[in-house]
Amino acid sequence: MGQLDTRQKLEILADAAKYDASCSSSGTSKRDSAGQAKGIGSTEGMGICHAYAPDGRCISLLKILLTNSCIFDCHYCINRKSSNVRRARFSAREVVDLTLAFYRRNYIEGLFLSSGIIRSSDYTMEQIVEVARSLREDHQFRGYIHLKTIPDADPALIEAAGRHADRISINVELPTDAGLARLAPEKSSAGIRTAMAGMKTAIEDGGDARRRYKSAPSFAPAGQSTQMIVGADAANDRDIMRTASNLYDRFALRRVYYSAFSPIPDASAILPLKRPPLMREHRLYQSDWMMRFYGYKPGEVAAATDEQGMLPLDIDPKLAWALQAREQFPVDINRAPREWLLRVPGLGTKAVDAILMSRRWRKLTLTDVGRLSRSIAKLRPFIVTSDWRPTGLIDRIDLRARVTEQLELFG
Repeated sequence: MGQLDTRQKLEILADAAKYDASCSSSGTSKRDSAGQAKGIGSTEGMGICHAYAPDGRCISLLKILLTNSCIFDCHYCINRKSSNVRRARFSAREVVDLTLAFYRRNYIEGLFLSSGIIRSSDYTMEQIVEVARSLREDHQFRGYIHLKTIPDADPALIEAAGRHADRISINVELPTDAGLARLAPEKSSAGIRTAMAGMKTAIEDGGDARRRYKSAPSFAPAGQSTQMIVGADAANDRDIMRTASNLYDRFALRRVYYSAFSPIPDASAILPLKRPPLMREHRLYQSDWMMRFYGYKPGEVAAATDEQGMLPLDIDPKLAWALQAREQFPVDINRAPREWLLRVPGLGTKAVDAILMSRRWRKLTLTDVGRLSRSIAKLRPFIVTSDWRPTGLIDRIDLRARVTEQLELFG
């Protein structure tokens, strides 16, 4: 590794970081360096993530590993100890210099930093914290920083990370304890949850201090998130959503990210030979959204799964749930409360808010609702308007096939 130059290290360690999906920056506090005697960077404007916006703009983040060397041998990880990959390692100073250099050239808006484990969990976490500390204190960097914590690191180090980072991630890795024990036996599910609980307490204490004292420093203002791998073990979608709901409730997470397992070179014999469909990952995100923003309980989301506990891939889980709960429909668009309008397939939060505003002034017709939604074909069997009633449509045995066919024709 000593023979590699910075560019070669960056190529290796940026590529190694691509498997980590949890790099969104939404929810952090706003700050900038305008009007400051010192400081560089900001968190103003669009959210920072390693992705492309719908209009094609690249929202950029320096997303790298401190090192892809690791003393652990997790079966699913490309950087595991036994993996035959080219290794590289940055010093804390090199990461700081790279971040500042990229920012000054307007290449990035922030930093996402994770790492393999070298020497020990505490040693690696110390290096990660030092990067954030130096950026904040030595260079007055005010841009976004997201740090991944190291399993079993000292709680004091994880708390130190929260003092400098906008968001902290503590990955649960796999949906079930049995899956973690089988595929990552060196990691402890109890230790991961203990770290999450400690971070939750620290975030709450920091928020309380900020409410009491304006001068109190912020602590992980964008909260904590986690990521779990989908398809590496035998967990079905019902198991995954049950775990996600439990994590949201117990640890007040901002996000749970789902990453479809990707086969790796020289893979362990106990791993699947093929990756799961990417649509499965998409359906899990939709189900997660249903629980977080649409008021669904985990048991209701589970009702959308089949006998094997899997979500359908050909229709979204909200429609799948509605087909299983036909006795709850149709919903009167002109009278139903917001919580029931949100359960109508094809109606999102913006459309529901527009309906609630519009119906204060007039009775809405099917055409009116069609203007506010993306798919009137999906809506028709589940709603009543001033000029439309589905009569026996909701009770048809072939309703799913009819709705799917109409979506293909008009979607």
